[in-house]
Amino acid sequence: MSKLTQLSHESSGVKILRAIAAIGFIAAGANHFVKPGFYRQIVPPGFSAPAALVAISGVAEIAGGAGLLVRPLRRLAGFGLIALLIAVFPANIYMALAPRRAPASNFPEWALWLRLPIQALIGAWVWYVAIDRSRAGFPERPVRDSNAL
Repeated sequence: MSKLTQLSHESSGVKILRAIAAIGFIAAGANHFVKPGFYRQIVPPGFSAPAALVAISGVAEIAGGAGLLVRPLRRLAGFGLIALLIAVFPANIYMALAPRRAPASNFPEWALWLRLPIQALIGAWVWYVAIDRSRAGFPERPVRDSNAL
């Protein structure tokens, strides 16, 4: 089966998961501009220019989400979104450690802690729908036979 045929036969489940991820990131990124005050307050102390960081991360989420939907940009968007998830992780930790100082007081404390491993699951989701070469029509790497000389 050719690469083109393999790509066109991508499962509808993967396409749906990709669309959900794209919509989620685009919506989350847009929310940075709808409610910038919330996001500025969760930038941990010591990080400079909270307004700029919120705007940059919002644009990155929108661009990454849109990139998931464009095949030539998909892998780059996936790597970018995973990098973004890592970059914003300090804000998630700050919310969990200081729920009364951050605007997290409306959320149960257990939810703030649960959010931390969920970030890793979201990263795995992005990897699966954007980067995973084994399912994206790319040839697998050859497996070495450990018994071969």
